[in-house]
Amino acid sequence: MDAFYASVELLRRPELRELPVAIGGRGGRGVVTTANYVARRFGVRSAMPARKALELCPDCIFLPVDFDEYRKYSRLFKAAIASLATRIEDRGIDEVYVDLTDVEGETTALGRMLKQRIVDATGLTCSIGIAPNKLLAKICSDLEKPDGLTILGPGDLERRVWPLPVGRINGVGPKASAKLNGMGIESIGGLARHDPLALIERFGANYGRWLNEVAHGRDERPIVTESEPRSRSRETTFERDLHPLRDRAELSAIFTRLCAQVAQDLQKRRYLGRTIGIKLRFDDFRTVTRDLTIPRPTADALEIRKAARACLKRVRLDRKLRLLGVRVSALSAEDARPDRQPRSPLGESLPLFSAVDEPRMEHEGPVQQAVAPE
Repeated sequence: MDAFYASVELLRRPELRELPVAIGGRGGRGVVTTANYVARRFGVRSAMPARKALELCPDCIFLPVDFDEYRKYSRLFKAAIASLATRIEDRGIDEVYVDLTDVEGETTALGRMLKQRIVDATGLTCSIGIAPNKLLAKICSDLEKPDGLTILGPGDLERRVWPLPVGRINGVGPKASAKLNGMGIESIGGLARHDPLALIERFGANYGRWLNEVAHGRDERPIVTESEPRSRSRETTFERDLHPLRDRAELSAIFTRLCAQVAQDLQKRRYLGRTIGIKLRFDDFRTVTRDLTIPRPTADALEIRKAARACLKRVRLDRKLRLLGVRVSALSAEDARPDRQPRSPLGESLPLFSAVDEPRMEHEGPVQQAVAPE
């Protein structure tokens, strides 16, 4: 879908259609969730701090997020697709893969029909890429945005795809792009022409071979119509930075609430998890995660909080916090009766940690930079 959140908002505010619009918080701590194409011409992008967006585009209009409305339109556009094709892989609120192999019709006509059904159902435009596999379809869907229809036929790989930068491949992130650029590889065609053994030597066997395969447009992944969730998480960004000592009571209450919410999410969907994790973002924007795998899978709020507190003890809490999150992964379907699984409600919040002067290891485990998706 084209600039999905912004496009949904502009249905309600058509008078803003020709003006730069961003979705997200405008305040000092606000972040752009997405922006319409007018704002993007000024360089406004997803995950950009609002203050930076306003420096680039002082006239940018910020609108608050409305996830209920976005989910409503997400259901509508997916139902429109399902009226034509049945094999659909859901890739989030604004994107799907569709297998058209068994759908009768000429390729271009099918693409136009899909686009029209989505417009009729939602009033929104989308950009479609039609290609022999998911890798190429994803690349093509971005080539003629907005409202694009790109079809990759036999012999089009070298003409349409190889001139593109390597970063256009889904799975080649900024770090890999920088490494490839350092090797003199800037385009997908350059990657295809590079010695596969050199790629394996630089990136390892699995990723090196994969780079060579995708550069030649090869992708054997099937359409996945059903999948199990990998994790459940809850996190919150604070209105103001909170200090681990001076704001201990407030942080403890938030921590307790997040653990309870994750537990409720698991119980509602009848899943158990074995790996409990936390996410902390400090006032200098450094983001730290810690994980702990427990012996027995659980959906119990007290067990989740106990494991999450153990993760907290492995972090040096010497700076103010911007964000706190709790995550449960390594999920499995709950096959025991509900009364066989403990379900402890969380009442009063407990301290985040038992001894504030207890020594903690800094930067143990993975340190990640979080990117806000559209």
